[in-house]
Amino acid sequence: MTPQAYVLREMRWWDIDPVLELEKDLFPEDAWSRGMFWSELAHARGPEATRRYVVAETGERLVGYAGLSAAGDLGDVQTIAVAREHWGTGLGGQLLTELLRAATAFECAEVMLECRVDNVRAQKLYERYGFEAIGFRRGYYQPGNVDALVMRLHDPSTSVQGTEING
Repeated sequence: MTPQAYVLREMRWWDIDPVLELEKDLFPEDAWSRGMFWSELAHARGPEATRRYVVAETGERLVGYAGLSAAGDLGDVQTIAVAREHWGTGLGGQLLTELLRAATAFECAEVMLECRVDNVRAQKLYERYGFEAIGFRRGYYQPGNVDALVMRLHDPSTSVQGTEING
């Protein structure tokens, strides 16, 4: 697929419905609920913010989203999702770059994430940004009892690349 211009911006409450549509399409068996997104966004603004959530738009619709949680010097990628028709366009990397920028701003010394052991495409993306596999969480994804691969990135500031986004 050819590169496309995406607008990345801070996720707001009015994005929850289109995010839920994408969430249910991509993760039908373990999609987040409306309440989960509301809870995350409640911690994403103000001087005490510990979250950063962004969405990606093509102009006509929302085609991706991502979120990071920070606690102390540890960041955790909560979610990254790209609409199927935009796979292979580099959007996942743009979203990950924004999360790593946020981790740097939160002064995180390292960033963790989990991904399904059968999601090789995502694993390759994370490896390109310097994440290393450090273990497994058995039966993490339900239903289906699918294991999660746990990955870690030391010093997210060394992996930050790309352009600024609107916040």
